[in-house]
Amino acid sequence: MARVMVVDDSPTDKAYLKQMLERAGFEVLEAASGQDAIDMARSEAPDCVVMDVVMPGMNGFQATRTLSKDPLTASIPVLVVSSKNQETDRLWALRQGAKEYITKPVKEKDLIDKVKAVLGA
Repeated sequence: MARVMVVDDSPTDKAYLKQMLERAGFEVLEAASGQDAIDMARSEAPDCVVMDVVMPGMNGFQATRTLSKDPLTASIPVLVVSSKNQETDRLWALRQGAKEYITKPVKEKDLIDKVKAVLGA
């Protein structure tokens, strides 16, 4: 099954997303910051990244932009999961290279459907 990296500075949100993805059969990697996500994506090459936006240091928009421009990680689809629910936030995420955008609180079916969509499954 596909390997999905969950990036979130909140241990609670990260655990919640991980549980949903594991129930659907995905192998889950975890990162706690934007920079950790970039480093791990380069070394582990996950099939998909589920990225939070609001994090200390490098935010999810910056990390998504870095991943989408790096030749080593540009082919890894990023799904942004954020509490920011404005249309401008969604459009900005897509302009940074995200393939999909979901707002929190996340419904399990929506998350799994979007992950499968970005994986082409």
